[in-house]
Amino acid sequence: MSETKLSVWQAMQAKGYSRREFLRFCSFAAAAAGIHASGVTSVVHALEKKPRPPVVWLHFQECTCCSESFIRSSHPIVSDVIFDYLSLDYTETLQAAAGAQAEQCMHDTMKNYPGEYILLVEGSVPTNDGGIHCTIAGRTAEDILQEAAKDAAAVIAWGSCASNGCIQAANPNPTGATPIHEIISKPVIKVPGCPPIGDVMTAVVTHILVYGRMPELDGQGRPKEFYGRRVHDTCYRRPYYDAGLFVEAWDDEKARKGYCLYKMGCRGPVTYNACSVTRWNEGTSYPIQSGHGCIGCSENGFWDNGPFYQHLASFPGFGIETTADTVGTVVGLAATAGVAAHAISTNIRKKHLIDQQIEEANGDEKNAEGGKA
Repeated sequence: MSETKLSVWQAMQAKGYSRREFLRFCSFAAAAAGIHASGVTSVVHALEKKPRPPVVWLHFQECTCCSESFIRSSHPIVSDVIFDYLSLDYTETLQAAAGAQAEQCMHDTMKNYPGEYILLVEGSVPTNDGGIHCTIAGRTAEDILQEAAKDAAAVIAWGSCASNGCIQAANPNPTGATPIHEIISKPVIKVPGCPPIGDVMTAVVTHILVYGRMPELDGQGRPKEFYGRRVHDTCYRRPYYDAGLFVEAWDDEKARKGYCLYKMGCRGPVTYNACSVTRWNEGTSYPIQSGHGCIGCSENGFWDNGPFYQHLASFPGFGIETTADTVGTVVGLAATAGVAAHAISTNIRKKHLIDQQIEEANGDEKNAEGGKA
């Protein structure tokens, strides 16, 4: 049996992992992919029996933060996932081969496993000036992408660069940076973020391997399991927003108390991602927890949507069931009317309660005096 055709379990056995460790890994993979506990058996069967899918991982206009995020997923043996869980046949960042040898690996995979390999794409594709702004082995990024996507079983756009163009596509976009789905004529699974969460990346591939199909996607092509709710809906600072308690300046007393960062430009209310639930670096933290507002990096056009430290226009009080399919996620800039109105209404309610309590207290005093008389 060739190395490419080994199952995950067989590859882990070869590295000395025990059956117990394999089952723990399956449980982690199932949980990360949002698979119910009752479905763990299916995950075990898939990783035990199915051959590892060949993978071609392309890098274009990007900073490699997606790769960095992926290899820092939270499971203790996840550093081996890219070699045990996948048959990573080509990636400029992690492979040992270089030059003609590396290019041969990619072409052999596409030739020998048509309709079987998974194509992972990191980075946007430049289209201006004949695509000369990103070339590999004398070929443009667009040419390479078209060839690799043609016979891929699934195409995944890693990060915001591949999903929506990201910083490279910011005005005036001199290189003509273009997201993957606008280049190829087949479905693309978008996993945006700058970078996306490593565990989310692992989970998306898990779903494809276990079920042999793409996960359920929202209207923008993102997996609903991880992009179905706003960061705001699950943020631990949400109660402070509801109470009208906001940070007014970096490192003020309110910031030290952990109040809501909305006034400081936090885009959590209009950003769909799993940041506040899954988090980064073994579930340790995420930007808002570290004291910085969300910049909305998983949303299309976030780089051109005004200063990061100026809050967005007011928005309705959507419930946590609201998704990107039913609510537009591109919200323009406005003055402070939205948050001011929220704070004013909150303070009016508070003042009304205080006045009511004062009246009740005065009434009790009068009744007490009348009783003495």
